[in-house]
Amino acid sequence: MFEAVINGMSGLGAGFVHMHWSNPVMILVGFFLLYLGIKKDVEPMLLLPIGFGAILVNIPLAGLMGDDGFLRTIYNMGVSNELFPLLIFIGIGAMTDFGPLLENPKIFLLGAAGQCGIFLTIGLALFFGFPQLDAVAIGVIGACDGPTAIYVTSRYAPHLLGAVSVAAYSYMSLVPVIQPPIMRLLTTKKERNINMNAVNQSYKPVSKNARIAFPLVITIVGGMIAPQGLPLLATIMLGNLMRESGVVSRLTKASENEIANVVTLFLGISIGATMDGQKFLTAQTLMILGFGFLAICLDTVCGVLFAKLMNVMTGGKINPLIGAAGISAYPMAARVVQREGQKYNKQNFLLMHAVGANTGGQAGSVMAAAIMLSVLKGMGVIP
Repeated sequence: MFEAVINGMSGLGAGFVHMHWSNPVMILVGFFLLYLGIKKDVEPMLLLPIGFGAILVNIPLAGLMGDDGFLRTIYNMGVSNELFPLLIFIGIGAMTDFGPLLENPKIFLLGAAGQCGIFLTIGLALFFGFPQLDAVAIGVIGACDGPTAIYVTSRYAPHLLGAVSVAAYSYMSLVPVIQPPIMRLLTTKKERNINMNAVNQSYKPVSKNARIAFPLVITIVGGMIAPQGLPLLATIMLGNLMRESGVVSRLTKASENEIANVVTLFLGISIGATMDGQKFLTAQTLMILGFGFLAICLDTVCGVLFAKLMNVMTGGKINPLIGAAGISAYPMAARVVQREGQKYNKQNFLLMHAVGANTGGQAGSVMAAAIMLSVLKGMGVIP
């Protein structure tokens, strides 16, 4: 008995003895994520549990990510089978108003243009020697849509989940910093002064029937085009159908609030649990962060340039700034466009036009992921 007690006492402090140099570094990273979430209010709903999970998984010998560990149980419950991001997509659909997009359908093209950076970055990652599935996971950071990035990565490149998730949510929160310099660089003062409310007639409100039909049509047509990505399309459109039908308000509110909140907590701490220092602190992680930043920059460039083309084709009726809202950082990118537009013209109210492009980007990012997965399926890369 006495010997057992002595052996037990000798195990005290073993975490310090077995600590790898990367563990305290990642614990500091965890504290930094907590700082961003708590003090800077940067995506706190996700960065707080991610940061805490990163701290937990870097405490040696705790075994939280072992076969029967606490964090491993949560990870297997909803990340390894992609359940958590899909549940969040239902909530996103329930919160998204596609009305501005339906009132001006041509704005949907900006949502498509805003995804071009994804494909350009995939090509670049392949050039630098990343495997095909890893390259897709890296490129999808450019969707600026955390759940999409998590879904694709957890399913096809789970070893990159920590790096991809942190990059996706960090850059999404930095959209107000990343986009404005690119927007100013690619547009002239005359273009930034275009008042779309002055040159465009008001759009006719969309009927309720059209709002209800939209998620159904997108689900069927999108599923036929890219069946491999149907889970992504179906969940976001289910949430939107619940919203627009108006007959299941309790389910809609639960999807927006209770379900989304609980799942976000579990998802965040699970992502943090993948950030073991010995696996996370690699040159590959730094490359992923760099590619992710490049993807979002390229998305913004393509969106603004396409909006400039639309401006020429419409005889000067499109303010190219709204092209920057074609990414999926909803509604943050739309607010960035509104703020930039008013810097040059106080009468310039671009918000509703930008929201149309932004909702197009929300749907576009899901379609882009669906198309990529279906192409890989056709190539035999994925079963």
